[in-house]
Amino acid sequence: MEKKHLCAALLLWAITCSALPASSGDLLRIGLKKHRLDVNSIKAARVAKLQDRYGKHVNGIEKKSSDSDIDIVPLKNYLDAQYYGEIGIGSPPQKFKVIFDTGSSNLWVPSSKCYFSIACWIHSKYKASKSSTYTRDGESCSIRYGTGSISGHFSMDNVQVGDLVVKDQVFIEATREPSITFIVAKFDGILGLGFQEISVGNTTPVWYNMVGQGLVKESVFSFWFNRDANAKEGGELVFGGVDPKHFKGNHTYVPLTQKGYWQFNMGDFLIGNTSTGYCAGGCAAIVDSGTSLLAGPTTIVTQINHAIGAEGIVSMECKTIVSQYGEMIWDLLVSGVRPDQVCSQAGLCFVDGAQHVSSNIRTVVERETEGSSVGEAPLCTACEMAVVWMQNQLKQAGTKEKVLEYVNQLCEKIPSPMGESTIDCNSISSMPDISFTIKDKAFVLTPEQYILKTGEGVATICVSGFAALDVPPPRGPLWILGDVFMGPYHTVFDYGKSQVGFAEAA
Repeated sequence: MEKKHLCAALLLWAITCSALPASSGDLLRIGLKKHRLDVNSIKAARVAKLQDRYGKHVNGIEKKSSDSDIDIVPLKNYLDAQYYGEIGIGSPPQKFKVIFDTGSSNLWVPSSKCYFSIACWIHSKYKASKSSTYTRDGESCSIRYGTGSISGHFSMDNVQVGDLVVKDQVFIEATREPSITFIVAKFDGILGLGFQEISVGNTTPVWYNMVGQGLVKESVFSFWFNRDANAKEGGELVFGGVDPKHFKGNHTYVPLTQKGYWQFNMGDFLIGNTSTGYCAGGCAAIVDSGTSLLAGPTTIVTQINHAIGAEGIVSMECKTIVSQYGEMIWDLLVSGVRPDQVCSQAGLCFVDGAQHVSSNIRTVVERETEGSSVGEAPLCTACEMAVVWMQNQLKQAGTKEKVLEYVNQLCEKIPSPMGESTIDCNSISSMPDISFTIKDKAFVLTPEQYILKTGEGVATICVSGFAALDVPPPRGPLWILGDVFMGPYHTVFDYGKSQVGFAEAA
């Protein structure tokens, strides 16, 4: 009988241990199952705001620096697509897996009072009654993302990030998470690292309070992403400074042009060694750790698709422009008509007062820019893209026939709304480098860096790391530099000097 009891106890002990993560101060020792991205997941992600895509969770928080003024939060890499860390809220800390997102500014986690959303049932929930430092606020609020929306109310409590404890932090208890995005997500919530200017309710972001409460030596934080999907260490987010082991050489710093997002001016964009001509006069760019891919204007992403052999959709509007108006557009450009006036003179776009009006096709961007007229004039939008393509070919002394043929080919490479930009994996070695010009310096991405692979062996699928995002002036054209860019380039967010810096990642 005693042997039976002993065996039963040993069996129960083994089951219990197998169900729990390894208890160790070293995050790298946590055993995690490997999940593979599938095509359907990729499609769903592309429809999300700025193509957000997140992944495998991290258990445990640790500090790896001997400098008490620098705090490090380890991150877990999920197939080069998603990075997570862990925080604690309350006293004692209640643990949550969050995305550290430089593209938003609020902190939110599911509430124990979230009763009717499936997403809340399968994620960690904040229990105010379990925290001795909780302070009630109660004001209602909501946040809308391209991926969905959450709503709830503000609360106040202490927030632990690494070994730092931010006191009296206002955050959102989400009581509704209706979107399917949050159901399938591996994360519990989001911790925004953007500016207070875009904070819902004008609440003070966690990062502001870290600086204000003297928890960090320098008002700087930095991201290092490990792009090796097989590595145990997914990367690190360093608060209060930078780790020299994370980068090579010196950082190139560029000043911020607009607070809210971490936004700056970017120069020309090149495919191989050839300028696309679209950003030669400058484009706005945002560094966003919450976006997995690189999102940019449809006009440019279409050219990238053509150069790398990515599949797109056949745009009948685009082909109509080429067949019926192609020669007219060519003649207008050759005669010296300003490119931004060609489509109106062709009768395809119209002028509203002093402002040129177009539909500005947007496939995945959040519908937050007022005044745009999405989908109202597809021929106008197709004309505008054709003008950019033709103008660029004119600079290269292309003949009319060859240019019209090229533009017609581009009409077959326009990214679809679902973003199925799949690639032949065998052709990666022959694809061109892609370069972003930042402060007159070229930041090059190789095909191995901008192509994402999923699956193994014959089931391997390759997907373009570029997605379409159209934001009309004056806010756009706009590039979103997500994790595909931040992986090869260590990124410093210098809050004190209002600048961002990039250096080759180690």
